[in-house]
Amino acid sequence: MNTETHPSLVNLLRKSVSRLSPYFFKGRRSAWLVVILATIIGAATEPLVPAMLKPLLDNGFQKGALNPWLVPIALIAVFGLRGLSSFLGDVAMAKITQDGLDTLRTAMFGRLLDAQSALFSQRNASSLSNTIVYEVQNGAILLVTSVMGFAKDAMVLVALVAYLLYLNWQLTLILVVLFPSVAFVTRTLSRRLYQIAKSSQGATDGLAYVVEENVLAYRVVRLHAAQGAQAKRFGQLSQGLRRLAMKSATASAAVTPMTHMMSAIALSSVICVALLQGSSEVSAGEFASYITAMLMLIAPVKRLSDIASPVTRGLAAMERALDLIEKTPMEPSGNFVLARAKGRIEFQAVTVRYRDDETRSALNQVSLNVAPGEVVALVGPSGSGKTSLVNLLPRFVSAQTGNVLVDGHNINDWQLKALRNQFAIVNQDVVMFNDTLAANVALGDTPDRARVEACLRAANLGGFLDDAPQGIDTMTGHNAAELSGGQRQRLAIARALYKDAPILILDEATSALDTESERLVQEALQRLMTGRTTLIIAHRLSTIEHADRVAVLDQGEIIEIGTHAELITRAGLYARLHALQFGTQPALAA
Repeated sequence: MNTETHPSLVNLLRKSVSRLSPYFFKGRRSAWLVVILATIIGAATEPLVPAMLKPLLDNGFQKGALNPWLVPIALIAVFGLRGLSSFLGDVAMAKITQDGLDTLRTAMFGRLLDAQSALFSQRNASSLSNTIVYEVQNGAILLVTSVMGFAKDAMVLVALVAYLLYLNWQLTLILVVLFPSVAFVTRTLSRRLYQIAKSSQGATDGLAYVVEENVLAYRVVRLHAAQGAQAKRFGQLSQGLRRLAMKSATASAAVTPMTHMMSAIALSSVICVALLQGSSEVSAGEFASYITAMLMLIAPVKRLSDIASPVTRGLAAMERALDLIEKTPMEPSGNFVLARAKGRIEFQAVTVRYRDDETRSALNQVSLNVAPGEVVALVGPSGSGKTSLVNLLPRFVSAQTGNVLVDGHNINDWQLKALRNQFAIVNQDVVMFNDTLAANVALGDTPDRARVEACLRAANLGGFLDDAPQGIDTMTGHNAAELSGGQRQRLAIARALYKDAPILILDEATSALDTESERLVQEALQRLMTGRTTLIIAHRLSTIEHADRVAVLDQGEIIEIGTHAELITRAGLYARLHALQFGTQPALAA
């Protein structure tokens, strides 16, 4: 078996501990010192129990040879010391684990916030949330608990073996055959368990994604009576996860009987040899003490052999968490900073392809200049490249060739935060957080309450605000689902008003609204557009007739540009689209 493809448990652990050390070791020396001392004390007290049997059996029942009350007092003292050390060690370990988890989760979420957008196309929301919230929690607890259990059991094993060597080194040599056998079984099964754990991660992500899709699309599923098909899809993935769980359980279950059998063979061999040595060489107390210590070995040996399953599952989970931090590239940022841009935009021969194997570019050598304060509308058929063009500005999309300039500076030279401060965007698909109206408007800032209310009223939400039970402190709920489409759209406009950015992007901001809602939104948009450079994407051509210029895109290229009146007279694509919408010529002519 290729050890590079299937690394040993020891190598995996060594690598993971090195990667986890900044989160679970840095700044936690005192807690680790308590854990180490508690572990040493706990291990050191283990041989004391069988050690007390020897004088008790050899001398305890002979009158005057040994005070019989010393043994129970000593037992209470030993178990009291062991209990105290165990309590302190467990509390210190819990603190290390939870503090480390908090640091690790914070780092993961921080990377999620500044990761390149490719991450969100490679991994779905359920997979990312599962990794950050659940996998890292379960993985860290499994790993830390298992490693600490390993350390405790290893030290107990050393202490007991040392005591056995002290009692009778000849008999103890027989036990040597047990440890290589257990190590071989653990090493073999750990590789198998690690691969199963990695496969289970993918299966869990797939199952969670089906649940996520059906939660988001529950209306569509019920409308089309697709419950049966979705249940079948869920069942297939669930069965796959069940099969992996059974493989893991089978591999884990195989360890226990093997370990018990090897322990029984070793114990039987020791007893046979002890019997052959005869009573002249071994006293009753010594024999009982030896057998008791040896029986006490079985529990830590079994736990050590069982450690492969939780460690491999913990390692697989923590590996994914660490990969999110270490292998997810951050968005690159320049150094140029400008508090407020004038709003000049230049697209210089820009080409965008979303995949290297695409035969047609989303944008092909597009050039367009927009003056400060100018309103430019972008129109064209679906897939013509309108959204790709505006997404270049805040660097949600990167161009393969060409340059994009804001106020004469290439957007790649801008500090990313400073660049995005120059833009406010109102989309058709409004995203709101489960927070107050004020928090959704201010978004990222401590809300200026008077300014929030002014922006909400400027966005034609005054009536809604007056009826809201807690005013601007009213909770919006999950994605503001209780609000109408027009109210959500105006809430997004209020957010843009509050940001007060010099450049405004309107992407289909009114396409899904009824006439009354559209009127209210258009009034709010007119207030928002005043004094700002504005790019408008719209299919309803009636909403962009006021634009200073209209750029018509088709198949990733600008094929026409001019005012509304000029383009109508040219009888090109814009004129045909306009005629289709307003019925001024037969649809066949388009």
